[in-house]
Amino acid sequence: MMKLLTKILFLLLAGILIFAGCRKFEEYPEIPVISYTNFIVLMNPTTGITERGVLVFDYKDGDGDLGLSTRDTLYPFSRDSKYYYNLIIKYYEKQYGVFVEVPLLSWNADSVRFDTLTFNSRFPVLTPESGNQAIKGIFEDTLFIYNPLSDFDTIKFEAYIYDRALNQSNTIVTNEIVRVQ
Repeated sequence: MMKLLTKILFLLLAGILIFAGCRKFEEYPEIPVISYTNFIVLMNPTTGITERGVLVFDYKDGDGDLGLSTRDTLYPFSRDSKYYYNLIIKYYEKQYGVFVEVPLLSWNADSVRFDTLTFNSRFPVLTPESGNQAIKGIFEDTLFIYNPLSDFDTIKFEAYIYDRALNQSNTIVTNEIVRVQ
């Protein structure tokens, strides 16, 4: 009986090892790749204005070094570095038939002047804790799209990301987005 149990256990363990050894991991380039999926326009039901929207894109990275921790504040991720933000988003308005990159302004009551806003942001570390470091997923970022200082209603965004090795992904561009103002 003990011999039979040992044989069964051995065969079961061998089967698991063979199955695990045959498992294929997906491989991606070490430079991140992103692809535009959608931009979801959100209307405020109280005001009837499209105030926010959600940028949705897929990402793939071969070594999984996407994202920054809260401790990533020294060079090259310091506030004065171009790598402080790892998600870069540019805002464009269609002005007289041509898309123009424009700054978004917000009134600052403390300084009594307009401040320039940015859509750029820092997203957290996405690296798996163990196993294959190649990662893929879906990224969603909610953006404030209402610009009360603009007379133009059609906008679009461009976006790209940086990994921790400072590799820049390709750039994605949204479709034209028509705001209700």
